[in-house]
Amino acid sequence: MFQITYTLITSLVLLLFAPIILLLSLREKYKNSIPSRFFLFKNLRQPVEGSYWFHGCSLGEINAMKPFIEELQSRGESISITTTTDTGFNSAKSLKTALSFLPFEPLLYIWTRPQKRLIVLEAELWFLLFYVAKTKNIETLLWSARLSDRSFPRYKKMRWLYKRLFQYVDIIYAQSEIDRERFLQLGAKDVRVAGNIKLLKSKANREIEMPKDRLVVVGASTHKDDEVYILDGWHNYGKGRLILVPRHKERFNEVWTLIQEFNREHRYTLSRYSENKNFLADITLVDEIGLLVDIYNKSDVVILGGGFYDGIGGHNPVEPASFNNKIISGKYMFNQKELIKYISNLQIVDREELASALNNSENLPYSKIEQDIDFQKELEIIL
Repeated sequence: MFQITYTLITSLVLLLFAPIILLLSLREKYKNSIPSRFFLFKNLRQPVEGSYWFHGCSLGEINAMKPFIEELQSRGESISITTTTDTGFNSAKSLKTALSFLPFEPLLYIWTRPQKRLIVLEAELWFLLFYVAKTKNIETLLWSARLSDRSFPRYKKMRWLYKRLFQYVDIIYAQSEIDRERFLQLGAKDVRVAGNIKLLKSKANREIEMPKDRLVVVGASTHKDDEVYILDGWHNYGKGRLILVPRHKERFNEVWTLIQEFNREHRYTLSRYSENKNFLADITLVDEIGLLVDIYNKSDVVILGGGFYDGIGGHNPVEPASFNNKIISGKYMFNQKELIKYISNLQIVDREELASALNNSENLPYSKIEQDIDFQKELEIIL
């Protein structure tokens, strides 16, 4: 049987690569996720059973699910969450529910407990995740599902695998008609269009103090090299405070060093949020996880990281647009194409053009979301 062969192969992969995986776990980025996912360290069994089980890969997916999880919690429903990244895990902590890293596929046989329903977001297409769920009589949904222009050709080459996987997915709710057609081409049967839940407007989690004596510019979800161009662009623009929020916590010290090196030629005041808990300095490094949406609620202009170099694919513009910021991003936004269509007044520029984009933003209306998601309709899907 296919599932036996697949299980044996993935188990062999785990055994063969265990030494390399152990070495990777020494890196700050993976020190929590790898031991939990590949060796079940402090993660021997799924914490609860009989719950609505939500799975999302990373920060953006977990944040998108939060309003629905909070609504289910308010109704007294049992919730469990799995993710595969530290950023997703740290974000989900605020929900105060059963939370785990998702184990590597063959380990799911011993780890998974019976649940009410498994809701997987976007494109987390792990064969044994769905197969093992069905052996436990768990209903399975792929929710807000998408297959990007860039990834779809790769999925087509593996159609033999995904056709078998979709036998264990009860219903797929796709983001768009294009996504629906792509899932059907891969062998899925019941595929319905229900929209992208990331278009649901974000809400601030807490109230933060932000001085409004100057314009507030945020470099959001930044990756390596983003900060160099954001710092230069903001300096040449010559206005406002700058708040830098790196995407990954393991880069906090690296970015702080970069800011200090930048400031050797300038005379700005600098601050690390973890040390001062305020935004009074000219340049503030936010070196804590989970504050970005609250900062969007107080900022004026957002420079979205991850889109100024090919490879990352950009980050979610809906979150800053939810608070009527003026938004600037790079041209490599291929992972956000479906969202961009619904955001007005979004500036897409080359990284060398950030100073002129900041100047231009003064003459632009604030960005906003042109299409709202029906919260109740999406909630009915997962119920």
